[in-house]
Amino acid sequence: MGAMIIAEAGVNHNGDILLAKKMIEAAKEAGADYIKFQTFIPQDMVAGNAQKADYQKESTAAEESQQDMLKKLALTFDEFKELKEYCEDTGIGFLSTPFDFKSIEFLQGLDLDFWKVPSGEITNLPYLKKLAKTGKPMVLSTGMCTLQEVSDALKILYEEGISKENITLLQCNTEYPTPYKDVNLKAMKKMSEAFEVKTGYSDHTKGIEIPLAAVAMGAVVIEKHFTLDRGMEGPDHKASLEPQELKDMITGIRHIEEAMGNGEKKPTESEKKNIAVARKSIVADEIIQKGEIFTEDKLTVKRPGDGISPMKWYDVIGKTADRNYEKDEKITGEF
Repeated sequence: MGAMIIAEAGVNHNGDILLAKKMIEAAKEAGADYIKFQTFIPQDMVAGNAQKADYQKESTAAEESQQDMLKKLALTFDEFKELKEYCEDTGIGFLSTPFDFKSIEFLQGLDLDFWKVPSGEITNLPYLKKLAKTGKPMVLSTGMCTLQEVSDALKILYEEGISKENITLLQCNTEYPTPYKDVNLKAMKKMSEAFEVKTGYSDHTKGIEIPLAAVAMGAVVIEKHFTLDRGMEGPDHKASLEPQELKDMITGIRHIEEAMGNGEKKPTESEKKNIAVARKSIVADEIIQKGEIFTEDKLTVKRPGDGISPMKWYDVIGKTADRNYEKDEKITGEF
């Protein structure tokens, strides 16, 4: 089993269930294991006077409040039921991140495989406690976190009976798009060593190369925002992959996983046929008569490599020729 790929639809459906269904189809076509949405009741999630993030102001109406923006992007609980059924029919896993207690209770009724906790909720003690009480495995993004804040969150989960085996921490940076200098992939290893849990990576950079690097470093989960069209109006489209890019990322990840191998250093089946072609043998560099001594000026090394290995050079030097050799003829015998 390779890394689990979560295609993060988020709110890139723009509040349109038909668009959400097209995203489900695109995520399946790209090879994702799960598509993830966001379930929230705007007035339960943000205060009426809450301002938007700078990146949200750039891609939506600047004067609009965060709550008003979210009202346009929210889907109803009934629509999420429909989307889960559509995922089942399409053959892709359904996930949605809850952002308030009513959404947690609703999604619990949909029996998700695990909870995906967003970076913004990792310091929300009552939220973490409520999720943990369900007993489901948890994947937590750690954007904006210190190591101590991650530790505090894990303590809450452990107290509610969630085991280390059922927790995955995702290195994440909560800027859209994330500057490459702020990615800090090595934090995956740091968290793995500090907390002895599985680690992965939730990506907000442009392009696909950073998730590929994360997989090569051992990420067991990759999460990446995607959209049907980066030019759409909405807060997250510009920092998202389009469907072909998502497909390219997943294909690249699967290639890297295959290429990691088992670490045993020996010739592979595919290259064995090239050993003789690419390597060299000890050959006569001039005509050599039987009885002559092999000296360095009389020998050289040339392809093919199906004769005596040049690694035996000093075993051959000083020995006596047991027959005549033409120039370029491979030296033979026991050495």
